[in-house]
Amino acid sequence: MLVAVDRKQGGTSKGGKRRPGPSSGAAKRGGARKAAGSAKVKPARLTRSSYYVVRDSAIHGRGVFAARPIRNKQTIIEYRGERTTWDEANTRPLSDPDNPHHTFLFGLDDGRVIDADVGGNAARWINHSCRPNCETYEDEDDRVFIAARRAIARGEELTYDYQLDWQGRLSKKEREAYVCRCGARGCRGTMLAKKKKR
Repeated sequence: MLVAVDRKQGGTSKGGKRRPGPSSGAAKRGGARKAAGSAKVKPARLTRSSYYVVRDSAIHGRGVFAARPIRNKQTIIEYRGERTTWDEANTRPLSDPDNPHHTFLFGLDDGRVIDADVGGNAARWINHSCRPNCETYEDEDDRVFIAARRAIARGEELTYDYQLDWQGRLSKKEREAYVCRCGARGCRGTMLAKKKKR
């Protein structure tokens, strides 16, 4: 399962004390992790900066927007950064000391993490939505990509569902750190993944 941590909006991917993070490190970080989809998508041939632009977002901070129409299943961008262990990522300084739940970590299937704070690209600014127009996938070389789930119009903000998976108990304050601001119809109110029924 692909798990991402995004120190941006809170929740291991948005870390807790920079420590929250998903994946195996989520528990240590006091954080959650993002799960990625695995749909069939068009192969990555990435010289696509003309597909997107980064600017201020109504959802949160900065966001990534379609600079032109994007076809369904089109690979848009690779999630880049330094690949490292959760232990190493947890020792690094917070990307935003004022918001320790704001992270740029993306957990990989092999247990490592991509830290987009180090050598990252525009993909780190893609925000969460409960009704996303994009999804993530990991290829056989452990590279993570963001692809369109449907046709996307020029000017539309690119989003994917972080599905943060919290490891351990979640306090009220921590739960508030992972509140969703996507504004989508049917928003579940959190960036955390739905609890699985036992």
